[in-house]
Formats: sequence, C-alpha cells, structure tokens
Amino acid sequence: MGGERSLRDKCVFWVRLEAIDGLSDTSPDEGLIEDLTAEDKAVEQLAEGLLSHYLPDLQRSKQALQELTQNQVVLLDTLEQEISKFKECHSMLDINALFTEAKHYHTKLVNIRKEMLMLHEKTSKLKKEHLNCSRRGRKKSWKESNNERRNLKEKSS
Repeated sequence: MGGERSLRDKCVFWVRLEAIDGLSDTSPDEGLIEDLTAEDKAVEQLAEGLLSHYLPDLQRSKQALQELTQNQVVLLDTLEQEISKFKECHSMLDINALFTEAKHYHTKLVNIRKEMLMLHEKTSKLKKEHLNCSRRGRKKSWKESNNERRNLKEKSS
C-alpha cells in the first residue's frame, strides 16, 4: 500500500502541476484516475518484465543450491563413516598391542612355571635324600652323599 500511496501522490502532483501551469483543462480528479490506471499498468508490466528476466536464473540457482545441499549431506555421511572406520582401525591397533603384551607376559609365566617345577623337583630329591639319611640315623651318610653329589657335578662339568 505504501507504493500505491506514493504513486497516487506522484500522480496528484503531476495533475496539479499541469493544472497550475494551465496545460491541462481537466479537473484534478479526472487526470488522477487516468494516470493511475496507466501507471498501474506500467508498474505491472515492469514487474512482469523484471520477473521474467530474473526468475529463470533464480530458479536455476535454487536448484543448484538444492543439489549442493544434497551433495553436502552425502559428503557428511561419508565423512562420518570414514571417521568411524578410522576409529575402529585405531582401536584394532590398541587391541593388537594388548595381545602382544599378553603374549609377552604369558611367555614370562611359562618360564616361571618351568623354573618352579625344576625347583620343586630339586627340593623333592633333597627331601628324599634327607629322609633316607635321617632314617638311617647317620649324619655321615648325609655328608657322604653331599660329597658324592658334588663330585658328580664336578665330573660332569
């Protein structure tokens, strides 16, 4: 409506200007109606022309923006998938490191177990020898057996 009022004001101004100058014999009201309809038609034609000139470009731009938005959504989804794959791969590296560490400690435990079994066998033999010697009641035989064991070790070495 603001555009119509200013348009009417302009028309009234021109009609009154012509009446003052004596160029027009018509009353101000008659010129106003004729000028208004002519200017309304001109405004409509200008608006249609402007729209017909710019509307196809705007529609193409709108379609291009929609395509870009869709492509952006696809790219974001793809990026999220790649990030999750990267995180999964990174966690696999952590799991591999844990398995390597577990294997290392398993090897240590196996070695400790072997040493414990060997120590158990040695202590069992020593206990048997001690029992045999104490049953006989002779400390001498205990010392002799220790000496024999030492001599055997020295000969085997």
